[in-house]
Amino acid sequence: MDQSDVGDDLANILLTEEQLRERLSELASRIDADYAGKDLLLVGVLKGAIMVMADLARHLHSSVTMDWMAVSSYGSGTKSSGVVRILKDLDSDLTGRHVLIVEDIIDSGLTLSWLVSNLRSRGPASVEVAAMLRKPDAAKVDVDVRYVGFEIPNEFVVGYGLDYDEKYRNLPFVATLAPHVYGG
Repeated sequence: MDQSDVGDDLANILLTEEQLRERLSELASRIDADYAGKDLLLVGVLKGAIMVMADLARHLHSSVTMDWMAVSSYGSGTKSSGVVRILKDLDSDLTGRHVLIVEDIIDSGLTLSWLVSNLRSRGPASVEVAAMLRKPDAAKVDVDVRYVGFEIPNEFVVGYGLDYDEKYRNLPFVATLAPHVYGG
């Protein structure tokens, strides 16, 4: 899927496929160095982090274990509902493990803050966060994010796993969604 497949649904491309790939390679190098010799568990947050998790794991040179969690605080709109629900929990025991939460985007930080707290309560050796995108202007709570791909403006974005109403996830880049699509 590319820009021509979505007509005028996109306002502009913020990050190209090449920029995303280069930044993931840089983050993977840091993660490899930071976790050398450690048992690292990547925890991907479904559904949005699928692309980031897959590409990040492929850039790593160390062996890692992967697991998935689905949490939700969004409906079909563009704003958080504020209530977090676990839709799919981890299959892995976190006791004594080094956990790296892999996120697609951090908006308000409310869901991520809850998730970090939840996972820390399960007895891991450490819990850190890697996020491809962060919107500093949208933050409602301060969440310590060890690895950040890009900081972006507080606009509604799609592509590279990010969706609007389950559409646009398979775009290979990150773009702002045109306001006429979501009534913004």
